[in-house]
Formats: sequence, C-alpha cells, structure tokens
Amino acid sequence: MLSMISVSLGITNLLPIPALDGGKILLLIIEGIRKKPLKENTEIQIQLLGFSILIALSIFVTYNDIVRVLK
Repeated sequence: MLSMISVSLGITNLLPIPALDGGKILLLIIEGIRKKPLKENTEIQIQLLGFSILIALSIFVTYNDIVRVLK
C-alpha cells in the first residue's frame, strides 16, 4: 500500500503543472527549443499561476469532501 502511494505521488509530481517538477521540466524543454532562457519574471509568473491552480483545486476538493460528509 505504501509503495502504491509513493508511486502515485511520484507520477503526480511529474505532471506538467508549473508548480510541480514536471512543470519545471516542461519549462526547461521550452527553453531548449527556444535556445534562450525565459525571463526570470516570466518564469516566476508561470510558477505562481500553477501554484494558484493547485491551491484552488485543493480547496475545491476539500469543499466537496466536507459537503459529502455533511449529507
């Protein structure tokens, strides 16, 4: 059971969402294709957007869980 959780977390971490490791890999691939690095400010904005999406998703899932428990 613990190994399944670990593998699941590892796969989730590799999703191309900017706040996760997969998002960083995606940004590095984009920089490699462009042959020049992204501006630091642009990269920070992309990371903040991804982080905001993850937080919003966490709040949504938590809300749905609470509503389901209260029914």
